[in-house]
Amino acid sequence: MAEPVAGVGRFKANYAVERKIEPFYKGGKVQLDQTGQHLFCICGTKVNILDVASGAVLRSLEQEDQEDITAFDLSPDNEVLVTASRALLLAQWAWREGNITRLWKAIHTAPVATMAFDPTSTLLATGGCDGAVRVWDIVRHYGTHHFRGSPGVVHLVAFHPDPARLLLFSSAADATIRAWSLQDQSCLAVMTAHYSAVTSLTFSTDGHTMLSSGRDKICVVWDVRSHQATRTVPVFESVEAAVLLPEEPAPGLGVKSKGLHFLTAGDQGMCVQARVGSRGWGRSVHWSASSLCPLTGLLRVWEAASGQCVCIQRRLPGPGQELTHCALAHRAGLLLAVTADHNLLLYEAHSLRLQKQFAGYSEEVLDVRFLGPEDSHVVVASNSPSLKVFELQTMACQILHSHTDIVLALDVFRKGWLFASCAKDQSICIWRMNKAGKVACVAQGSGHTHSVGTICCSRLKETFLVTGSQDCTVKVWPVPEALLSKGAAPDGSPVLLQAQATQRCHDKDINSVAVAPNNKLLATGSQDRTAKLWALPQCQLLGVFSGHRRGLWCVQFSPTDQVLATASADGTVKLWALQDFSCLKTFEGHDASVLKVAFVSRGTQLLSSGSDGLVKLWTIKNNECVKTLDAHEDKVWGLHCSRLDDRALTGAGDSCVILWKDVTEVEQAEEQAKREEEVVKQQELDNLLHEKRYLRALGLAISLDRPHTVLTVIQAIRRDPEACEKLGATVLQLRRDQKEALLRFCVTWNTNSRHCHDAQAVLGVLLRHEAPEELLAYPGVQTSLEALLPYTERHFQRLSRTLQAATFLDFLWHNMKLPALPAAPSVAPSAL
Repeated sequence: MAEPVAGVGRFKANYAVERKIEPFYKGGKVQLDQTGQHLFCICGTKVNILDVASGAVLRSLEQEDQEDITAFDLSPDNEVLVTASRALLLAQWAWREGNITRLWKAIHTAPVATMAFDPTSTLLATGGCDGAVRVWDIVRHYGTHHFRGSPGVVHLVAFHPDPARLLLFSSAADATIRAWSLQDQSCLAVMTAHYSAVTSLTFSTDGHTMLSSGRDKICVVWDVRSHQATRTVPVFESVEAAVLLPEEPAPGLGVKSKGLHFLTAGDQGMCVQARVGSRGWGRSVHWSASSLCPLTGLLRVWEAASGQCVCIQRRLPGPGQELTHCALAHRAGLLLAVTADHNLLLYEAHSLRLQKQFAGYSEEVLDVRFLGPEDSHVVVASNSPSLKVFELQTMACQILHSHTDIVLALDVFRKGWLFASCAKDQSICIWRMNKAGKVACVAQGSGHTHSVGTICCSRLKETFLVTGSQDCTVKVWPVPEALLSKGAAPDGSPVLLQAQATQRCHDKDINSVAVAPNNKLLATGSQDRTAKLWALPQCQLLGVFSGHRRGLWCVQFSPTDQVLATASADGTVKLWALQDFSCLKTFEGHDASVLKVAFVSRGTQLLSSGSDGLVKLWTIKNNECVKTLDAHEDKVWGLHCSRLDDRALTGAGDSCVILWKDVTEVEQAEEQAKREEEVVKQQELDNLLHEKRYLRALGLAISLDRPHTVLTVIQAIRRDPEACEKLGATVLQLRRDQKEALLRFCVTWNTNSRHCHDAQAVLGVLLRHEAPEELLAYPGVQTSLEALLPYTERHFQRLSRTLQAATFLDFLWHNMKLPALPAAPSVAPSAL
């Protein structure tokens, strides 16, 4: 393998999560505030608050019991949010701050199924699975009413829009609507007209008319004063929600007069076929009652007086498009619709023009790619026949339909405008994104006899793409020149793709194909534990890479060297030389199958993702795993790097897509700045000690959070001739947080017999001059004392033994003194 050229690129050291695309809605109620700026939706144990402009989850509210949320409602003044959980607790939130202001028992004997505020935002009605309806005063914090008599689950409650009338309406499993008087505390009427569950109740502006919708394919108009049905409108589909429109002309909705009009959202049903005149829908429409057509998840506008549908908003084809909820935010002029596959659609209320779309939930993510010349979008293939394209800036989502079975793999051409997909339906598609960010299918092809599990686009020009299938074959598909011309219409019918070459390459499923940077070579990886190298365009076999113990999941060419990387289910990544097909290096570190591998840093490093949910960064030169990124909770199937090599994209089985940013330069700059700051502070500390300005020196050393440096200052103070007075004066002038840090440091010093005298000196100052109450108020003082006591006792025992030994030695010395020797007799000189 050729060594990387010096200076060509730098090594990466770390990635940080820049953004997460994760599930924020898993079914249940969705509510738009009156300003149209925030979306509230249930996601298991949480209520997520979504910012409509940016698509970001601003806050997740979770009750302390951590049970699933069964119902919630936002007050009409947008100030109070109340949630109910399976633990039969109600929580009142100051949702902007994310704080619970009140928590109380629901008193229901079964979970709360629905709730609604009155127009004044002071009363809250709850309907439970126990058949009871309760009313609560949110301001004064007490229950005001308890209504019984509804059989089964009460799944719908609604207050009359006129607060002076004190009326509450509810519906339960018996498909009737009950009107309750809060003043008389009684049931005023039981309104029967539906034969199946009532799904919504909505009122006219004057409060005299109520509209109910049901799964019995009818909508009923009621006179609220007489509690009688005035008209039944057959809508030919199960209606999940109905909305009364303002009584004013709206040409975009086919509303020409000021009569009562309403909008319905339902599942797949039948509608009256209309013959469209020259002026389009809702303007010149001729109805034929005898002709019926199936439609999928659409919004329709009806005139209540005539019972005719005056406008139809057609939905895009594809499964999961049935509408499950619909709500109108009058002040914001927005209409919110929710589909069965958890997509949230925002329409302009006056024209039903789709303004924004959010994907609330994606199943297991199988592949991800950056899109656009500047990587402004990402495309996600999940466990679904549809693709999701997200704009990273606003998180607006497009749902793409063309495949009829699960999409398995994606790849993007060099310029970023065209990308390709393959699926279990044995087909491939080419998609184009225009400058406005809209994506359309421009080409389709089929020819494989089994699922198409991998796809790769040409690397130089947009000339061909290669697919690998479970039928053990590889096909080469030339891209029609019609797709590359600037004048090609993106909204035309898709061009048919024809395979140029077909080659049986392996004995088992082909899991990965890769095209070399020069478009002349093709690599394939298979479940038969081998990778093979082929010459394009005729797919001539050049060699076989053998050495893995289990099947291969991914193959990738190096962008700079004649090297191939392979990722295998044996938990390893291997690098192979293209000239002699020998194994150059093996990277071991994943605990399970390695699913994807990609070259970064201009071919000098690798990114790998595995079934263990980890993403690892490797340096090729020394086989070192530089960093392990742990943010996913399931298999990481998708991995892609940006054009500038500064970001990475991963998608996993936990339904999360994570955008990673290279933070190597940022961390290096922070580390350099930290080192420079420490050098400056160390110099300042030395100067302060030299000038004997002990108080500032001690405060600076404590701010550095380095016990040894603080110890040096304490030792410098104790070396002073007036050490005792200066130590006490210096320590006592410290702030309380500095004294707490000093006490923690004493615990460390006290464990060493060489430094215990300094620690005991500081402790002596604190114990003599600080009141016991103040010392006990220090956080963590109990832990510090528990750590100080055993070592202090040990030091005193050692000193006691030393003192005893010294006393004994002194005693011996005094008793071992020899008496003075007698003087020798003098000898006279004459005797000599």
